[in-house]
Amino acid sequence: MNRESQARFVAVVLFLLTVAAVVFAGFNFQKERESAVPDDGVWWVEHDGHLVADRVDPSGPGAKAGIKAGDQLVSVNGQEIQRTPGLVRQLYQTGVWAKATYSLIRQSVPVDSSVILVPADRSLNNWLRLIAMIYLGIGVYVLLRRWTAPGSTHFYIFCLVSFIAYSFKYTGKLNDFDWTIYWSNIVAWVLQPALFLHFVLTFPEKRQFVRQRPWLLALAYLPGAVLLGRHIIALRLAQASGHLRWDMDRQEMAYGAMLFMAAAAVLWNSYRLASTTILRQQLKWVTRGTILAIIPYTLFYVVPYLLGSLPGTIGKLSVLSLGLLPLTFGYAIFRYRLMDVDLIFKRGVVYTLAAATVVGMYFALVAGVATLVQRQQPGTGPVGLILAMVVTALLFDPVRKWIQERVDHAFYRTVYDYRRTLLEFGRELGSETDLNALLSSVLDRLSRTLAVDRIAIFLRCDEEAEQFVVSKSVGMNPMGKLDLSFLSAPRPEPAGHMFFENTHHVPRETAGSQDAIARLDLNYYIPCRAQQKTVAVLGLGKTAKGDYLSSEDIELLETLGGYLGIAIQNGRLYASLQQKVAEYERLKDFNENIVESINVGVMALDMEDRIESWNAQMEVMYALPRWQALTQSVRSIFPAEFVEEFYRVRQNAGINNLYKFRLQTPAGEARTVNVAIAPLVTRKFQVIGRLVIMDDITERVDLEGQLFQADKLSSIGLLAAGVAHEVNTPLAVISSYTQMLAKQLQGDPQKSGLLDKITRQTFRASEIVNNLLNFSRTSGTEFADVDVNKVITDTLALLEHQFKITKIQVRSDLTAGISAIQGNPGRLQQVFLNLFLNAKDAMPGGGTLNVATSNGDMVSVRVSDTGSGIAPEHIQRIYDPFFTTKTAPKEGQNRGTGLGLSVTYGIIQEHAGKIRVESNPESGTTFALDFPLSRKAVHV
Repeated sequence: MNRESQARFVAVVLFLLTVAAVVFAGFNFQKERESAVPDDGVWWVEHDGHLVADRVDPSGPGAKAGIKAGDQLVSVNGQEIQRTPGLVRQLYQTGVWAKATYSLIRQSVPVDSSVILVPADRSLNNWLRLIAMIYLGIGVYVLLRRWTAPGSTHFYIFCLVSFIAYSFKYTGKLNDFDWTIYWSNIVAWVLQPALFLHFVLTFPEKRQFVRQRPWLLALAYLPGAVLLGRHIIALRLAQASGHLRWDMDRQEMAYGAMLFMAAAAVLWNSYRLASTTILRQQLKWVTRGTILAIIPYTLFYVVPYLLGSLPGTIGKLSVLSLGLLPLTFGYAIFRYRLMDVDLIFKRGVVYTLAAATVVGMYFALVAGVATLVQRQQPGTGPVGLILAMVVTALLFDPVRKWIQERVDHAFYRTVYDYRRTLLEFGRELGSETDLNALLSSVLDRLSRTLAVDRIAIFLRCDEEAEQFVVSKSVGMNPMGKLDLSFLSAPRPEPAGHMFFENTHHVPRETAGSQDAIARLDLNYYIPCRAQQKTVAVLGLGKTAKGDYLSSEDIELLETLGGYLGIAIQNGRLYASLQQKVAEYERLKDFNENIVESINVGVMALDMEDRIESWNAQMEVMYALPRWQALTQSVRSIFPAEFVEEFYRVRQNAGINNLYKFRLQTPAGEARTVNVAIAPLVTRKFQVIGRLVIMDDITERVDLEGQLFQADKLSSIGLLAAGVAHEVNTPLAVISSYTQMLAKQLQGDPQKSGLLDKITRQTFRASEIVNNLLNFSRTSGTEFADVDVNKVITDTLALLEHQFKITKIQVRSDLTAGISAIQGNPGRLQQVFLNLFLNAKDAMPGGGTLNVATSNGDMVSVRVSDTGSGIAPEHIQRIYDPFFTTKTAPKEGQNRGTGLGLSVTYGIIQEHAGKIRVESNPESGTTFALDFPLSRKAVHV
């Protein structure tokens, strides 16, 4: 049998084995899905003629039924059980999800247990089948793409055996098909590691010690053969038992792990001792992938299994690492062209198609001519037919050559018609704007088309002085500093190209140029011109066979040099334009960042008052996203009051300002802003729009108002203190004498009534004076840690009776464990007393008083009522002394003095707190108080 017939025979056998393996794997998977293996979750082992529970799955049926490790199994469903096969047979007879009655002996005590059998967990089989598909897929791909390469058939056999080892899983029925699956799996398991070790010992070439001792390859299969023989003998002659199966499984697993580790060691040693860069690249990914595939599986699955532990979740997941083995070979094949696959595949396809075409046409033409001759001369018989075939074959040879040439021309256009290809390529160079990609493309195309192994492109680096540098090269090592003055030196011969027949002997050049020409070892220098200037020089050496280029090649290169010069000029112009665009974008981004970073709102308008720019501060201040504001007119975005003022001031030349303008936002907030409106001009002072700058001073105005109020109250307090001290004395005298007269005139009702009125008014005046004193008292109060909740609770208790009479319901939401503040309990009680009494007076017909506290950066208190509220015109004056709205009190109200909230404001200021008010007429009023947290000294 010749080599070709042998290859065909091997291909047919592998095809039949592959089809059979895939079909059997499919049927095996289907049968496994149809039949469930009953499992009781207990690992039974033979001991002294009985089965003993060695391990019990904590979440399995056995554990749920009360079976414990060490229990001795007597019978199942009344059938005596002594060995593992009997138990398995009984479990299959019972079936999945059926109840099996176990008779046990636990510490010499008989125990009966009912076990509900469940399907055995075979999820690991699906992962192994996935790995099997990966092996088969990679193997088929390599075989189809590289069937003629050395080692490809061996690699495919390894992948096919791995597919069988990982995909064939016997179901336990042990019929003829199941026995076939079982023995195929056993054979594949023992054969897979030996095949892989054999493969790495001969890949990419045989190791030195293997060439010296060929019998070592056969020795790699000896352990597997021994294990397989032992397996056959054990099943045929030995008595089946759980221990026997456990021991055989561990021996086979240890054997596989050892051979795989040996293969990884061989690959690592080959990689470490590789003498060439190509060989190291070929072996790098294969070696690393093999190690990464073997190590996790060995450490987390094989080693625990050998030590007597069943695989857990991590062990099952480690099986997936085995898929890295074929994937690594596949990646190495794509990445580093192992086994010369691309070249082999391309040549194989081309010549196969060409041969098929020629042979088909040949025999068709021969048959046609022969048939025609037989019809025209039927009397010639078989001799005429043979003669016609011979004549036709002789005449067909020129036709065959013509067809072969056309086919080769179609597949290898760049080789047979490189002139047209290069010219078309040169015309297309102008479409490439990336200079680096352009030069790389030129070098690659020239190298492949002209078969030149040394090419370089020299670019002109200065527009004024003709100085060149090496920009790109192929097949050349870095040269360092070179004297390239010969490229621009004037020459007596007509300008076209430079040719150095011997690069090591150029006597006409300078010493520096001679050294550069010798180191470059380029024979041809083709100038690339654009606009009468040489912008680049294309340097080429001899062909890969050591031949010089033909005159036709040089003419073609000179034509290409013109296209290349224009393309390089365009690439440089485009790069310069890109640089300017990048600088413009950077400057634009820088300016936009400035506008976005300032803390004032900036808005740019065009001449038609449409918004062209809207910075982030405008979004925050006006509560309107940028995308909603851009391209919109001022009228559609801002309220009518602002638009009216904007159009009024924009008529004036120069910069115009609107101070403390109250601007209503779309969110319903009122912001106080300073607005500057200026013309937007170009560098040539041409007005192209308006620039509007808005400075949000709302918080500043509020602070100014608080400061003004504090100053006013301070002045009034000083005045009130003096007046109070002066008034107290005459009030005391009037009160004393009035009370004395009242005692003397007790029998006169009319005069006694007058004296009582005088006494009450005196006390009222005294109360006003005391409030004035309290209002003016800003220091001297002792501060300590105060629980605000307790102060509020005590104050509500004082007013409980009044609230009950006036039908006011109190709702308190006091946060438990609230932080303490620094303050005076009495002064704070006066604050809450004033607020609660004001709330009571605002609800003469009854209502609800809400008091709530919260904890955060500050202690907050909110006092809300459902009363009549405060008119908007009075909000700004409620803290003014003697300002009151109770000039005509209703029934149940007292006439106000106008000092309650003033005193409250002063106390809040003493405690470094804040007070705010929100009120709408007929909707109630809410006072919000914030107090700083108590700060305790830190002892270091």
